[in-house]
Amino acid sequence: MKKISIIVFLFCGIFLGNIQSQQVKRSSVPLEHGADRIGPRTDEAMQKWREYGLGQFIHWGVYAIPGGHWNGEVYRGAAEWIRSWNRMPRSDYDNLYKQFNPVNFDAKRWARQAKDMGAKCLIITTKHHDGFCLWPSKYTDYTIANTPYKRDIIKELVDAYNAESIDVTLYFSIIDWNHRGYRARPPATDEEKASYEEFKQFTRNQLIELLQNYPTATGLWFDGTWDQAWIQQAPWVHELERELRAMRPGLIIGSRFRADDHGKRHYDSNGDLLGDYDQTYERNMPETLEELNGVDWDCVMTVPENQWGYHSDWSLTYVKKPFEFIEMMVKAVSLNGNFVLNFGPDGKGNIRPEETEIAKEIGAWMKVNSEAIYGAGNSNWEKQGWGYYTQKGDNKLYLTVLNHPLNNMVRVKVPRPADNTKVTIVEKAYFLDGKKPAIVRNAGRDKFNNIYYDIESPRPSSTMPYVFVLEIREVNRDERDNYQQAIM
Repeated sequence: MKKISIIVFLFCGIFLGNIQSQQVKRSSVPLEHGADRIGPRTDEAMQKWREYGLGQFIHWGVYAIPGGHWNGEVYRGAAEWIRSWNRMPRSDYDNLYKQFNPVNFDAKRWARQAKDMGAKCLIITTKHHDGFCLWPSKYTDYTIANTPYKRDIIKELVDAYNAESIDVTLYFSIIDWNHRGYRARPPATDEEKASYEEFKQFTRNQLIELLQNYPTATGLWFDGTWDQAWIQQAPWVHELERELRAMRPGLIIGSRFRADDHGKRHYDSNGDLLGDYDQTYERNMPETLEELNGVDWDCVMTVPENQWGYHSDWSLTYVKKPFEFIEMMVKAVSLNGNFVLNFGPDGKGNIRPEETEIAKEIGAWMKVNSEAIYGAGNSNWEKQGWGYYTQKGDNKLYLTVLNHPLNNMVRVKVPRPADNTKVTIVEKAYFLDGKKPAIVRNAGRDKFNNIYYDIESPRPSSTMPYVFVLEIREVNRDERDNYQQAIM
């Protein structure tokens, strides 16, 4: 008895120690500029954001004019970075805005294409690292107002996308190569410090201007926040974030905007998320739900491997296919995230034909299968090799089949309910395309007493993924056999 007591005492000590260590981790580093909130937001605006599933990103600016080329030479980097190329004279680049005249730009056409693709949100570059503004900012002359085009592109896009019931988030780069006060390293001299203070105020003014000019914008998507000069401004940036949120209740800001007291970005020194969702997944994705620790997140993805702005030559890199984007989107939703696909229009305002075709193919798939995406999320059913599960509520399960089984049988493994007196049954099964019924057969149990079902799946005529719907329900164990005999 004494031995048992000692074991119990040791177990309790270890258990309580683990709890205490978690609590210590949560509060071990005193922070004035750490996370403002522990855990996900629960408001209506954030819930709507969670249910997007698919979004569109657009990188557009004067870098679309050279399109990855200058003086007959090809820039092999990301096209929107061409100003940093040693073959690109700064003065030449900085005067490109005088040629920016996208006569083929039609915001309504872009918005219709996005809607047909199935996008529920747009992220648009109001200005990239070069500092050129697609809106007529009153704080700089380096704007659309001083181009041959002159019109407010951001307003046209916000109005057109909102008219199609698509939310707009405004991308804003903190890096600004055009502003004399911008610097990557912390200012050292008094003159540099004064100049950087001017840059900070300029940045604040522009952000406030964007929120004032475009009151329906739902969020700010920040970039270029990795410089030490910005990271060391944590108190000032934190106060600016609070000011922006106060201006626009419900404003959604990702994890990139600011650092904590010790320079930690995305997650503070206690491991808590800075902002409303994790922005670390750029051209990559998480593998498991566990690594996300319950935070909201999105994945932003390019069509070529690393081209965001318009580059006329896509032969330099691998170009992804619509099937791959559908797979990424379903995977993101299965892990409670959003998938955002980037487009890079050319200097005349055309979305390139390849991107148009991709949007068309994704849209055709979404017209049939969007029920498995919008408002869906993670399921506790164990992933199998054929694809991904997504789920709505307690009783609607979607199986997106990416790898059609050679035996034409899609096998599912049924999770065990928390209540041992109950089992999960398949009440109804059908293809999402046309709602055609699917035949489900009991495939027996394994040595661990796990239950399996096989769903008959004739070889599809299309090479694109297809979706089954299983309507499931928990029943008492003594009901299960009678039920299965009735429907199998």
